[in-house]
Amino acid sequence: MNQIITFGEVLMRISPSGNKKFIQSNQVEFYFGGTELNVGISVSNFGADVKHISCVSNDFIGDTAISFLRKFDVSTSAIVRSNRPLGVYFLEVGAVMRPSSISYNRSHSSFSEIQPEMVDWEKSLKKGKWFHWTGITPALCKGGYETLKEGLILAQKKGMGISADPTYRSGLWKWGGIPKEILSELVNYSTVFIGGVNEINELLDTNFSYSNEDFIEASKQLMEKYPTIEKVFDKIRTSINSSWHKIRARMWNGKEFKETQDLDITHIVDRIGTGDAFAAGIIHGLQKFDDFKTMEFGSAACAIKHTYLGDINYANEKEVMSILEGNTTGRLQR
Repeated sequence: MNQIITFGEVLMRISPSGNKKFIQSNQVEFYFGGTELNVGISVSNFGADVKHISCVSNDFIGDTAISFLRKFDVSTSAIVRSNRPLGVYFLEVGAVMRPSSISYNRSHSSFSEIQPEMVDWEKSLKKGKWFHWTGITPALCKGGYETLKEGLILAQKKGMGISADPTYRSGLWKWGGIPKEILSELVNYSTVFIGGVNEINELLDTNFSYSNEDFIEASKQLMEKYPTIEKVFDKIRTSINSSWHKIRARMWNGKEFKETQDLDITHIVDRIGTGDAFAAGIIHGLQKFDDFKTMEFGSAACAIKHTYLGDINYANEKEVMSILEGNTTGRLQR
């Protein structure tokens, strides 16, 4: 009973190499990713037993996506197949003052066909200890929302830890669901909230600022409305420009507030998936460390992800711990 469960869409990312725009290039690179998938692979890289549940295309692209997951020892036994194509997104990576740009092609993807009867949750959660969900999945389609809800109900009954990253992206909610009502309903099944004042403001109709005082008060009000929530972990990003960011984290566990020091990322290789790396670090940390070290581990995991191309954080626990311990010079190891 120690498996980490993630549920969500598998996407293919297509980008020109380097920092080129599509109009500059006739060659592209592809990567696999997806918010929950990114979390699952990262947690697996830290040494956990992970299962990802999804619906992928019934073609060679879907086969390749499944092989990609298996390469990281992520169980694919609960992945089902669809005759629709795998979801795709296109990314132009920015630099300095030019921001990155993303265009999605996922409205009629394989995952958009997901329905509750396609997932055997009792079997899928048999060895489950932890379930992670995000606000992306219920935004994509009604079937995603209904399937996720069934999984969360059972996970709660089984006493599993449940982490919520209720990211709200207005452009994804096209199927008629009311985002605030649905996200609020799903947060009720969760024990750990991974998000900050933006997410809390969306749920509570409040207007908290980014100050630590407001974060604490927002967390208290969140826990009052959703009494299953035991801890709140927030990642703070300070952008100097597209290539230089600072990362730190803070937390409220119902008893105390703590925050980390800034980690300076002066040359970003790839920022996609960095929030997922933070969530994975929190999930892993909660299985092994106290709350403060968990927060530090999440922040360090987020920071090091900025150094890897693609959506995935390839760092293992030892490499993240090295960052956490202050080894940030990038000195050659022999």
